[in-house]
Amino acid sequence: MADASTAEPGRVPARSGSITLVRHGEPAISRKVRFNAASYGQWWTESYEPGSLRAGQEPPAELIEAAARAGTIIASTRVRSIESATLLTGGRAFAQDPLFIEAPLPGPPWPSWVKLSPKMWGFWSRFWWWFLDHHDGQESRKQAEQRADEAAAVLEGFADAGQDVLLVAHGFFNVMIGRALAKRRWRKVSDGGFRYWNAKRYER
Repeated sequence: MADASTAEPGRVPARSGSITLVRHGEPAISRKVRFNAASYGQWWTESYEPGSLRAGQEPPAELIEAAARAGTIIASTRVRSIESATLLTGGRAFAQDPLFIEAPLPGPPWPSWVKLSPKMWGFWSRFWWWFLDHHDGQESRKQAEQRADEAAAVLEGFADAGQDVLLVAHGFFNVMIGRALAKRRWRKVSDGGFRYWNAKRYER
């Protein structure tokens, strides 16, 4: 896990740093398929989650500039997050931590004849996971919320030491971290939406 204890002992920073949550770039995987819920769960676990980025991407210039300003950069341990952080940092070292991986997306218990695209399965799987507590033995919403609060605490520790923090992680779990930061009285001052390479910035 990333270590937030980097401030000099006894030193109080002049200000808290900012926290920027970045969604990784576009994965190199086709979504032009249709399958049932069980096959979707297998696709998400075995193909999407361990997959790499689509080749030839360039991060937005403003994100590269934000990474250059950041005192702390962290990526989740998923390949697409690590590759995204590498593109943003240009070879600069950054931390990697499984605390920030995406919340799971088990397919809902629907009949095998129901076949949908990955986008639609993602929507319904998240709905059932969030509102109906369908986790199929994986991490539950409550457990993920606890993890998101722990993640927010780690990021807050770096920021309260006076460093700007940049996290390169995942769309929905970044939203959950943002909710946890809001409870800790961090204000969202910019919001790039939910597309790949989007960023949400928080300040005290």
